[in-house]
Amino acid sequence: MGLKRNPMTVFTRRTMLAATTTLFGMELAAPLAKALAAEAAPGFPAAHAFFTAEQRSQVAAISERILPTTDTPGAIAAGVPGFIEMMVSEWYEDAERDDFMTGLGQVEGYCWVQYEKSFVALSAEEQEMVLTLAMQGRLPGLGSDFFGHCRQLVVLGYYTSEIGCKQERVYLPVPGHYDGKYPYADVRRVFSS
Repeated sequence: MGLKRNPMTVFTRRTMLAATTTLFGMELAAPLAKALAAEAAPGFPAAHAFFTAEQRSQVAAISERILPTTDTPGAIAAGVPGFIEMMVSEWYEDAERDDFMTGLGQVEGYCWVQYEKSFVALSAEEQEMVLTLAMQGRLPGLGSDFFGHCRQLVVLGYYTSEIGCKQERVYLPVPGHYDGKYPYADVRRVFSS
């Protein structure tokens, strides 16, 4: 008879994804629930390419602006653009997919009209200005919900990646003793388990 593992001490992307649905509400719950119900194999890449090369670059640039590389790896290093492509191509309903793709197109179109170049070709400061306008709902033809949706996908993809769980956070599969007075200044990171 084999040893039984305590499910609370074994990290899986599936349990992390399930736990994060409560953080993001219903907007991502439906596609995420479908992915979990299908018991999809772990990993971020889509089964087939869905985005064009330009869209993939745009999603990567948006992801990195939302969660940039600092003293820990950013969204690109964590594979977030692949996660977004997988979610959009494999788990979104047609209407959700169309809304997301329309939003990407509107951001790109704004950049061409305003700056005469693509989002990817803009400086980091210009990209941040465009995303700030999108966040505030001030980008013509684009509601503020597009940026919120992108941010949720980036955060979800990042914190369910190995980098997000084990490098950004300190991963302890079995936490040690509880110390309620442990000074945050000594660790400067949030622990996950």
